[in-house]
Amino acid sequence: MEEKVLHAIQDEYPDDFAWCFGCGRLNEQGHHFRTGWEGDRTITVYTPKSEHMALPGFVYGGLIASLIDCHGTGSASLALHRKNGFEPGDGQGVPRFVTASLHVDFVKPTPHGVPLKALGKVEEVHPKKFKVAVEVFADDILCARGNVIAVVLPNSFLKER
Repeated sequence: MEEKVLHAIQDEYPDDFAWCFGCGRLNEQGHHFRTGWEGDRTITVYTPKSEHMALPGFVYGGLIASLIDCHGTGSASLALHRKNGFEPGDGQGVPRFVTASLHVDFVKPTPHGVPLKALGKVEEVHPKKFKVAVEVFADDILCARGNVIAVVLPNSFLKER
């Protein structure tokens, strides 16, 4: 049975900020990555679809980069939300982050047809900036690792009404 994230931070994003192709719950064509806590680490579990193939039997690297990217920003949001005394599902507004930097290293070819698990460790480097180290596993095989620098959504992203 595939693991599932029950209380994902993406479920709490305001509708205006829930359209990301990777993790936006309102983007019908998107991946719908869901990031939650697993102890003191963050976790996202995702099973690639047939269209995410690079070569027969292997996952396209762009999907892996997208997974690391969205897992990083979701992890930063989880960390700041927890620091503020809340957890997903508390009904409190959540901080929204965007990516300032993304670095990905592909360790091994990622096999297609198995769930991928992204695990993250969050380090606060500034009150509005977090560094997230992410490892992506297929079964128990480390396939990729990356680092995301995530920053609180700048006011310039907000639409005037």
